[in-house]
Amino acid sequence: MSTVPTPFRALWPLVLALSLAACGNEPAPVEVRPVLVVQASSGELGYEAFAGEVHAREEPQLAFRIAGKISRRLVDAGARVKAGQALAELDPADVRLQSEADRAALASAQADLALAQSELQRYKNLVDKQLVSQSLYDNRVAALRASESRVRQARAQVSASGNQVGYAVLRAPSAGVIAQRLAEAGQVVAAGQAVFVLAVDGEREVVISVPEQSISRFPVGRDLAVELWAEPGKRFPGKLREISPSADAQTRTFSARVGFDTAGAPVELGQSARVYAQTAMGSGMRLPLSALTQDKGRPGVWVVDPATSRLHLTPIRTGAYGEDGVPVLSGLKPTDWVVAAGAHLVLEGEKIAPIDRDNRPVRMAGAVASAKPSGN
Repeated sequence: MSTVPTPFRALWPLVLALSLAACGNEPAPVEVRPVLVVQASSGELGYEAFAGEVHAREEPQLAFRIAGKISRRLVDAGARVKAGQALAELDPADVRLQSEADRAALASAQADLALAQSELQRYKNLVDKQLVSQSLYDNRVAALRASESRVRQARAQVSASGNQVGYAVLRAPSAGVIAQRLAEAGQVVAAGQAVFVLAVDGEREVVISVPEQSISRFPVGRDLAVELWAEPGKRFPGKLREISPSADAQTRTFSARVGFDTAGAPVELGQSARVYAQTAMGSGMRLPLSALTQDKGRPGVWVVDPATSRLHLTPIRTGAYGEDGVPVLSGLKPTDWVVAAGAHLVLEGEKIAPIDRDNRPVRMAGAVASAKPSGN
């Protein structure tokens, strides 16, 4: 005979239903996804890379020496020119009129000189016969000297105006390539206003921008290496030839020019290139570029808590960015594990399954064992 009171027997179905309902409301297990993690590598011999563009070592701006209206433009950007070749012409009408006026002024001065010479000879005869005073004769001598001076001045003006006729034609001072065209036919230009930029044949250089934090490592004469985008993997020896003494107001970088040996290389103006600066051997840490993310506008990385495998966004301070990595100056310990790929896909506090590059689980120092040892 059952000893359970009758009222309690009626509650058994309700208790059983509540138990089944409680089992059905258990939360689904959270999926822990595998994430590639790395430790910051110790400093090794590497390279910093700087993007640049090939330029000529000499790039003079060409301008007319006189003002005027450009009547003809004879070359365009990209044209190869020879030394002395005509590049553009000014309207010669005004220059020719001035030259004709100067020649007429010279003729007038020469006529005045001839008259002064004749007058002086006549007064000399009169003073010898004591028909005029010596002072009048001296006046004629002074008039002759003045006429001679005016003739010399007029001749110099004719010579100058003749030069100006030549200045109406802009010529290439050296052989090279027209890198830029800065004026067009019909445009009025001032004396000295740039019309073309000429890339002179000869040495080629790569122009790069050096960030402020790297400027101390770029003394003039430093050995560098240059790689052209057109010839990947082939590096040419180079040297830092010059660096700007002041930073660009917008980018806060310093413009630098790197000369390099182009023997046997088909180097064209405007080609893209990279300049590699060898980094010193040291004990600093480096991370792959793919590990970096942003923390309030500053560089940061996702650090894995070894005890819980949860992520925490940690700000760091970095050095100059290299070809495929960046030095970590502060913010990390050598034993820290950080997310190496997909940094933009994870969240603060997210639990992950850390794996290495061979897709193997990573066991971190300090991690709590997930299984208890079995006992007898």
